[in-house]
Amino acid sequence: MRVAILGGTGKFGRALATRLAAAGDDVLIGSRDAERARDVAAQLGVRGARNDEVGEVDLVVLAVEAGAALATVSGLKLAAPLLSVAAEVSVEAGVARPGAQQVQSLAERVSEVVDVEVAAGLHSLAAVKLAASPPEQDVFVCGDAGEPKRLALELAAKIVDGRAIDAGPLATARALEAMTAVLLNVNRAYKSHVGLRVTGLP
Repeated sequence: MRVAILGGTGKFGRALATRLAAAGDDVLIGSRDAERARDVAAQLGVRGARNDEVGEVDLVVLAVEAGAALATVSGLKLAAPLLSVAAEVSVEAGVARPGAQQVQSLAERVSEVVDVEVAAGLHSLAAVKLAASPPEQDVFVCGDAGEPKRLALELAAKIVDGRAIDAGPLATARALEAMTAVLLNVNRAYKSHVGLRVTGLP
């Protein structure tokens, strides 16, 4: 699969690029700064370019921080479906809470800005675990359109030592994004990097 990771110079973007490259995918790291993208890409053994120069790919992953997501994709001419992995979380006094706009997920708002179909997922994955090796956990993906969700599920299955699970329509991203706050609080309470596993699936 040919994958472009917008925000690929960040912690999660780097970790995702590492896992996908190890799986044999053609990975391109995107950044606002082309030189930074190329420098990080060279370290990881992948390609780098400015966000608006990603070229022809099968799937674009939006891996920037939540606060930069809408600005990053505004005005971009994308030719491939997009997978949104960011979650809006506020942290006060060490306690994480879901973003204030949970009536509509960040992924849903992204879908209103871009001209391509949007899927959402990977919210339960921690960059530090992903960078080291495929985490022993399941991962969730949601979306309204069949092909973008299929591509996102295919990508997700390559980066975990568990299952990629179809979590339903894009509206489900509201719950998946909010779950990030839950996991952050568990991590803080137990000084760990936890993930999720689903029981009862065939």
